[in-house]
Amino acid sequence: MLQLYILTLGLLPWIPASLCVVKTEEEFAVLEGQSLTIPCHYEPQYASHVKYWCQGRTKEFCTTLARTDDTSSDKVSIFDDPTQQVFTVTMKNLKEGDSGWYICGVEIGNMWKADDITFTNIKVIHGMSVPHSRVSGEEGSSVTVECLYSERYRESEKKWCRSGDWSSCLTGSGGSNEDTSVAISDDRTGAFTITLKKLQMRDTGWYLCSAGQQQIAVHVQVTPRTTTAVSITSPPAPQQSVLYLPPPKAIAKESWSSHGRMLEPILVCSSLMLLVGLVILGRKLWKLHKVDPVLRQVKDIKARFNEYPGDVGDLQSTTVVFINKDSQDVY
Repeated sequence: MLQLYILTLGLLPWIPASLCVVKTEEEFAVLEGQSLTIPCHYEPQYASHVKYWCQGRTKEFCTTLARTDDTSSDKVSIFDDPTQQVFTVTMKNLKEGDSGWYICGVEIGNMWKADDITFTNIKVIHGMSVPHSRVSGEEGSSVTVECLYSERYRESEKKWCRSGDWSSCLTGSGGSNEDTSVAISDDRTGAFTITLKKLQMRDTGWYLCSAGQQQIAVHVQVTPRTTTAVSITSPPAPQQSVLYLPPPKAIAKESWSSHGRMLEPILVCSSLMLLVGLVILGRKLWKLHKVDPVLRQVKDIKARFNEYPGDVGDLQSTTVVFINKDSQDVY
């Protein structure tokens, strides 16, 4: 019974670790000479606890490299953000010997409960890498490609070549090199950059970053230039005096009906006046038609006598008697 109790106490500290309360990625890969930052996430109840970064496969035999209560290390730094419940570890200038297992740990501080920890494996490799294996730019513009290399290739020759065309390689191991369309620059700190200028559609394709015998492929995509509409203005025409009239106003249905109501009495009055005028005109024409034909003959005789230069007074004193009693007037 005593042995079972001791065995239980021995396994108790490792139970929290199997629950993976602290979490991070299982594996990281980085080029030799580069820096690496590892995020370690924890539960809110551990916001005020001490966090640490330890190198080793087990908690009992790992080497502590950084703690949040001791930031004296130059190669490894640790920063805790309780608001986001994450602490980050940054390792600088990594060497091949830095490869191995590491522990993100939260210190609990009592014998009844072990620290909450999680493991990750870091691989420091030789060779090359690129942050972006595909880049794109618009026709006529420029685009920059960054190629990373490990420390052992610091002094190696750097090249930028079009895949399948080795005669197109541009070398930049002496610091920098440039022509009219491509510029290459090596800062000797683990990265060299290539700038493609004045891109053309034929520049689309695969290229190779090369350092020594190491190389990595990058695809460049050139997109067509964005066209903008250009307005063509004709020469100004001679100035002319033009009278601009305001556009006619739209007449609503209501206005038509109101005008119709106003025009009705006017049309009635006009019709009555026209009818009265026609009656008067007809009356006068009827009177003229009723005049005795004899009177017209007398007028003709008088007109004839007026044409003679003789004695007209005798004619004027002549009395004419009309038989028609309706016409008693003497002309």
